[in-house]
Parts: sequence; structure tokens; C-alpha cells
Amino acid sequence: MIEKIETKAAPAAIGPYSQAVRCGSMLFCSGQIPINPETGEIVEGDVTAQAKQVFKNIKAVLSAAGADEGNVVKATVFLKDMADFAAVNGVYASFFEKCATLPARSAVAVRSLPKDVMVEVEVIAVL
Repeated sequence: MIEKIETKAAPAAIGPYSQAVRCGSMLFCSGQIPINPETGEIVEGDVTAQAKQVFKNIKAVLSAAGADEGNVVKATVFLKDMADFAAVNGVYASFFEKCATLPARSAVAVRSLPKDVMVEVEVIAVL
């Protein structure tokens, strides 16, 4: 059975997709960008500020599905500039710091991201 996961604690989808989809014991979370769900605006500041908002949004989506960062098995990080890798990696490490097993991860630089943000992250979790 496929179930749509949705929460107002994370930004609404800006296209024809779900914030997350549960299929059995798997949770597939769409990429999150640094939109403040209360204002609908991109957070101001550098890539660190944007990454912090991205992970707040991921936490909210995971929570809506009854999960947390410890359930994440795979993360994909999309960067507008690979020079931002170290800064985003620091935020990433903080988000997963209490996890006994860190998720598998890919990080790629892309030409551009939605709304011209600097970072987007998607995750897959096991429930």
C-alpha cells in the first residue's frame, strides 16, 4: 500500500509531488530546499543557514511519518557549488550526530536547483 505523507511543519510541495511517500516499511522523502514553512520564503543567509533549514524540513517530514534521523538509510545532497561541501557536511554531521549507523550518502554538484537555492537534500528511511 502506498501512503502520502504530508505536514504543515515542512514546506508544501512546489510541484506535482508528495513531501514523502510510505510504501510498506520504506519512506521516500522528496528533496527539501531551504523554504521556511511559516513564511513560504527561502531563508536568508549563506549555505550553512540554508542547510540548517533543509534539515529542519527533513526532520518535520520524517516526524510526520513517525520516524526520525535514526531511520534514514540513504541521503542524497545536491549542491549548487561543490565548494560548499564542507559547510553543508558540518550541518549534515550535526543532524546525524546521535545515529549509531550513519546513512549511505551521495553528494553531487548540479547546475541549478529550484528557486536558485544553494542546497537540496532528499532521504530514504526505513520505518
